[in-house]
Amino acid sequence: EVQVVESGGGLVQAGGSLRLSCAASGFTFDDYAIGWFRQAPGKEREGVSCMSNSVGRRYYADSVKGRFSISSDNAKNTVYLQMNSLKPEDTGVYYCAAVVVCGSNYPINNYWGQGTQVTVSS
Repeated sequence: EVQVVESGGGLVQAGGSLRLSCAASGFTFDDYAIGWFRQAPGKEREGVSCMSNSVGRRYYADSVKGRFSISSDNAKNTVYLQMNSLKPEDTGVYYCAAVVVCGSNYPINNYWGQGTQVTVSS
């Protein structure tokens, strides 16, 4: 059963950093790509970053390029999102999800974790 648990969110001032974690179970990162998504209040969920071991690529939304970095610890089956130079517009609930390919907004089994709240104050 595909499951993910996000953690690491919190309240940070603009310019600060956070590292989010996504503990995965029921699959490996060779099976599926892993995407990070976020949803700001009143807005639709959007893709932020994605990692695909099958094609050896990492992807970032234009809004986070140069500031966010996705990585993984395969031994722990955990994916991380290092977020630096945070801005108030980065505020939202952050989710990770297993997807067939990066760029998809539809997770495997339509499964979303509980997410982790990131709040960036100005």
